[in-house]
Amino acid sequence: MVFFERAPAKINLSLDVLGKRDDGFHEVKMVMTSVDLADRVELGELHRDVIEVSADSQYVPDDERNLAYKAAAAFKYKYQLKRGVRINIKKNIPVAAGLGGGSSDAAAVLRGLNQMWSIGATSSQLAELGATLGSDVPFCVYGTTALGTGRGEEIRILPSPPVCYVVLAKPDIGVSTRHVFPKVNVNELEHPETETVIRSLEEKNFKKLCGSVGNTLERITFSMHPEVRRLKEKMLTSGVSGAVMSGSGPTVAGFVKHFSKAKRVYNGLRGFCDEVYVVRLLDQR
Repeated sequence: MVFFERAPAKINLSLDVLGKRDDGFHEVKMVMTSVDLADRVELGELHRDVIEVSADSQYVPDDERNLAYKAAAAFKYKYQLKRGVRINIKKNIPVAAGLGGGSSDAAAVLRGLNQMWSIGATSSQLAELGATLGSDVPFCVYGTTALGTGRGEEIRILPSPPVCYVVLAKPDIGVSTRHVFPKVNVNELEHPETETVIRSLEEKNFKKLCGSVGNTLERITFSMHPEVRRLKEKMLTSGVSGAVMSGSGPTVAGFVKHFSKAKRVYNGLRGFCDEVYVVRLLDQR
């Protein structure tokens, strides 16, 4: 039997860093939501107790370094399962893009194995297990709109965003979180208006949302990769109502109310960078 799970990309509406924790991680406060750019994760049971992973991208490892592999291993260990699984990932989310592709793949594996092997774990239990794998995995288990605190693993579901389109643009570079966070100096950060973002969601206020989106890591990534700054400036002059870098970058998300405007922005950016997408928000409750 084969099971399929969608693994949607996530974008940050807000990302703030509050300080360094005793465990070496940073304390964060961020608002995230999911978009309909998604990987496709296929799970098939094997007759022997092994984990096999494959992906159609040369940038994704096919061994225990893969977060999807780690998710399967953690799930099997947690529930004491002597079963095997084959995981095949069709990548649509760019790698090292700040869109949580690896974390979403891992979350999809947790959800899929829970269904395939009829374990009956709740989403909160899967999210708790996902927190042992990476800070974004718990959010990706839910795939809705949420506030992430702690190191990102403490999740509070928020109201869905106002209906809009999102233009995603990624320059031809990859950015690793491991290279960005060591450069964080909390005393020098510009903190985004996270509470205003939350209020804009509660009010379904598109204008307020676009005026308050922000990412405190932008300055660091911009200093390392000036082309990301130029991309955001280009996006804003192209006519989006608001723009923000997602995660540690380099993808920039621009928000527009109508598809016709999104298409014009898309066309304007296509000559600026190769990877440009027009997507919808998944969470439209």
